[in-house]
Amino acid sequence: MMSRGKFSSILIGLLVTFAITIGKAQITQRSEVGFGLGTFNYTGDLVRNYNFKFSQPAATLFYRANISKVVSFRAAFTAGKLSASDTRVPIDAFSVQRKASFDIFLAEISGVYEYHFLDWRDDKRRLRFTPYLFAGLALFNILGSPPKTSQYSSVQMAIPFGGGIKYVLNPKYYMAIELGVRKTFFDYLDNISDGDPSFKNYQYGNKFDYDTYYFLGISLTRTFYDIPCATNPYK
Repeated sequence: MMSRGKFSSILIGLLVTFAITIGKAQITQRSEVGFGLGTFNYTGDLVRNYNFKFSQPAATLFYRANISKVVSFRAAFTAGKLSASDTRVPIDAFSVQRKASFDIFLAEISGVYEYHFLDWRDDKRRLRFTPYLFAGLALFNILGSPPKTSQYSSVQMAIPFGGGIKYVLNPKYYMAIELGVRKTFFDYLDNISDGDPSFKNYQYGNKFDYDTYYFLGISLTRTFYDIPCATNPYK
């Protein structure tokens, strides 16, 4: 598992690279802020596949800097509830005996790069939408039930990636629908991991299968335009 110190160095490097890149950007729609509402979901030892029955409310706030016409950098804070239960949708006979559940509040900070497939900001184009993909790094903090063993911290890293569609409402505002996956390197979101099967208490899962959580949401973004500085044409 990657240490928090090493991950922090990677995140700082990403932000420094972003700052250098955005300093060279030459587009007018440089800065954006927005918020989104949606749901968190989870897969792991209690739930094998994405199941809408376990969706819980979540929200996000973000700042986006447009590096070019197709590439952007987004820094976000996302938080919400995350829960699942063996008794609601048992995945097998083992889970019926285990009867495990969890209910936590999760907060995340992330930095991701977005790639837009269409030049949707060009006023001369009739297209008012674009599909996009994103990927980056994130740190999340578990609030609620503590990790099952003291060897793990409640602050962990994740790799966020996913995609969505953006639609222009007018020159200042646009909406987006997005599904993001958070691949973790942590197996205690659900407080279930390895255990000793000889005890027959069934309170264990697959220690080689890390937990994953998801954000599905709709966001509204406000764009701010740069005002070009006057220049001397005789220089």
